[in-house]
Amino acid sequence: MSDFVPTGRRKGISRWRGITAKQAVLTLIIAVLLSILAGMAELTTDVRIMREEVQVQTRKLLELVDGTAAEAAFQLNPDLAQQVADGLFEGGDVKRVELRDDFGRTMARRELQRDTGAGWLSNALFGDIIHYAGTLEYEMGSGIPPEPVGEIELTLALDSLGRSFLERGLLIFTLSVVKALAIAALVVMVFYFLITRPLLKVHAAISEVDPQRPGSWPKPRLKHHANDELGHLVEGLDDLLNAFQRGLNQRDHLHQISTIDGLTGIANRRRFDAFLAEEWCRARRSGQELSILFMDIDNFKAFNDNYGHVMGDDCLRDVARALTQTVSRASDLVARYGGEEFVCVLPDTDLHGALAVARRIHAAVLDLAIPHAFSDTHDCISLSIGVASATPNKQGATPDQLLETADRRLYQAKSDGRNCVICQP
Repeated sequence: MSDFVPTGRRKGISRWRGITAKQAVLTLIIAVLLSILAGMAELTTDVRIMREEVQVQTRKLLELVDGTAAEAAFQLNPDLAQQVADGLFEGGDVKRVELRDDFGRTMARRELQRDTGAGWLSNALFGDIIHYAGTLEYEMGSGIPPEPVGEIELTLALDSLGRSFLERGLLIFTLSVVKALAIAALVVMVFYFLITRPLLKVHAAISEVDPQRPGSWPKPRLKHHANDELGHLVEGLDDLLNAFQRGLNQRDHLHQISTIDGLTGIANRRRFDAFLAEEWCRARRSGQELSILFMDIDNFKAFNDNYGHVMGDDCLRDVARALTQTVSRASDLVARYGGEEFVCVLPDTDLHGALAVARRIHAAVLDLAIPHAFSDTHDCISLSIGVASATPNKQGATPDQLLETADRRLYQAKSDGRNCVICQP
């Protein structure tokens, strides 16, 4: 199996730190800045337009009353002149109107009584177009050139012009911001559906990747992105994760090969050494006993020489299968130590329990009834077994000493005629 440990699902991203929120905020900022710039440009244009409108409207207003004002000046009619002045006040943002005859005498005057002072902005924008003055000429008849009969002077109310400009400017600026925000919202939606949402799907799929099985990641299906960069990104990730999965599988396979005996399919000497060291440390922490069975097939060389290596290999496989079927606890380990020698590690097992397991193994191998006509102990394949047990927390005890004890008792079993189990010195 892989040595990777699952790290769990990745911590979720805050809604306000997600790519959608960042995109929306960035688009909004850009839209506001652009709306300000666009609004300023429109205001600049509107100032020019408004100045032209004020000048045109004021000239038209003066042209409209020119004949009546000239008639009043020619007839020296102050009532008619006052009507002209009143009409001019009704027709525009006028601060002061004065009509004079050709002697310079004031015939009519009207002026706003309120304070019409304006700020620096109004002065800067309209201060140069608020004063108008003209000569009044009266038509005497056909063929006679018109004669000047008086003057008219008009001053516009600067504060009124400033208010009109601010009202128009506020409307223009508001419309500019609204248009920019609408465009920003449209851009955010388009980007969300075309880019952000597919990226979020890819991110969610990557977040679900199991480090132990990266090749089985939930590959997202992105519609309309099969042939663009997002589709290529998903395919690239899929290739990468599958390549990583193949690497893990190869590593696990190599690890398994390195710890499994190729002939019998049980654990090999390397796996036995590592397992014994691990269980020794665990037993030392728990204070429990640890037992080892050291086993040897009796007269196997004679079996191999007389029956052949193929039969010898079959015999080793049959014995290994009998061992694994007898030692059924998941915590125990059966391994081929080398040649015809086998070992069994029994965690949390005392000498009495280990002896019982050894006797069951001994009987199971005899039950295989593998003929061995060249054995000097039995007419079938049999085992000699040495049994040892130790408590790791005792001073001076080591796993090598435990294995050496089991090996010594196996040697004693062989010396005592083989085909037996020895658990005492």
